This record gives sequence, C-alpha cells and structure tokens, in this order.
Amino acid sequence: MDKDYLELKKWLEDTRDVPLEAMAGFFDARIGSYEEHMARWRGHYKWMSELLPEDTETLLDLGCGTGLELDNIYSRFPGLQVTGVDLSGQMLEKLQEKHGHKGIHLILEDYFLFEPEENSYDAVVTFETLHHFPAARKLSLFQKICHCLKPGGIYLECDYIATSQEIEDLTFAECARRRIRDGISEDAFVHFDTPLTLEHEMAAIKAAGFTTVECVGFLSGDNHTAMIRAIK
Repeated sequence: MDKDYLELKKWLEDTRDVPLEAMAGFFDARIGSYEEHMARWRGHYKWMSELLPEDTETLLDLGCGTGLELDNIYSRFPGLQVTGVDLSGQMLEKLQEKHGHKGIHLILEDYFLFEPEENSYDAVVTFETLHHFPAARKLSLFQKICHCLKPGGIYLECDYIATSQEIEDLTFAECARRRIRDGISEDAFVHFDTPLTLEHEMAAIKAAGFTTVECVGFLSGDNHTAMIRAIK
C-alpha cells in the first residue's frame, strides 16, 4: 500500500471512536478558526479566480462558506453578480459582513435542494465541499449545475481527491461503519471525508451532460487537490 493509504488508515484507526458531526453544526462550531484552517489553499483560490473567463458576469458559488474563493474572484471581477448557497448560517453571516455591500445574494439552504433557473449563470464554482458525497449524489448536483449554466458556461471544481481506489474504498467503508455505530441514516449530512478518485469524479461530471470535462491540474507540491473545468 502507498504512503497516503497507510497514513490515512492509521488516522482512521486513531479516530475510530470519534462521533460523527452534522455538516452544518461542524462548520458553525468552527467559525472562529475556519479561515485560518483554510489558508493552506490560498494559491488554489487565486488559481480558480484566474480560470474564470474574462466576460463572466454572473456566478453561482455552491457551498460558499465565508467566501474565501470569492475574495479573489471579486478582486478580479468587482461588479460580478454572485449567488452563494451554504448550509451554515454563521458562515453566511461572515460572508455578508465581508461582501454584502457588493450586492451578493446569499441563500441558507442545502445545495442539493436548491433549484436555480435554467441558463442563468455564466459560471458555477465549488471549492472543497463535494468530497463528502458519493458519486450518485454528486451526479444529481452536476446535472443541476449543467442545467443552470448558460450555453458555453463554465463549472470549476477545486477539491480533495482520493489518490487511489484503495483510499476511496477505505473512506466510504469507514463512513458507513460510523453511521451504523451512531445510528445516522445514509441521507443525513455528516462531516466525514469520502473523496472519489479523479477518474470517478470526472466521470460523474461528464455523465451530467457537459460538453468538455478536463483536469486543469494540481498546484506544485499538492497531488491531493485537483482543479477540474467543465464546459456546457
């Protein structure tokens, strides 16, 4: 087994008795340290903003959190019309404090239930939010993203991936074990990482109907966080 697998296996064994936390509650409880924790992805936030087409005027950010990716995006597109969707009310409050004066439209909702209008956005972004869900669940969201993009619109996903099939299998099996242990149903959102391999992540996006799906790449020194670009 490779180093990534062995390190993850040890960590899962060390934390095997830790209770699962509900998704929204997990982030609400960590609002004070969230941006510091996410600072490791500063380069990825900048990279995502640079990949948006110059003529982008409307953008949907799913799982927007406190808007760390939007900090860079607004720097490049100060007049951008943005809609942000997130489960955490405290995260959205902090985002409102930072960017509310720009007219950002914030929605407190499960993004799997959010129903955007067809052909309404030039771009959609997700950043480090989808690595908690299985492929079938993601497919329904990717279809919704494709539906709400204008023809030729772009979807950018920057997220944690499993670097091997063994890691994908291990995390899903352990999450299932902990759900059974804690009496949590499969459809309840919990904060537990279950990343797909890059191959499986891209296959789910392609199945949603995008014309083009490509891995733009990885930043130097980080082979766990992929930048994926899909065009409607």
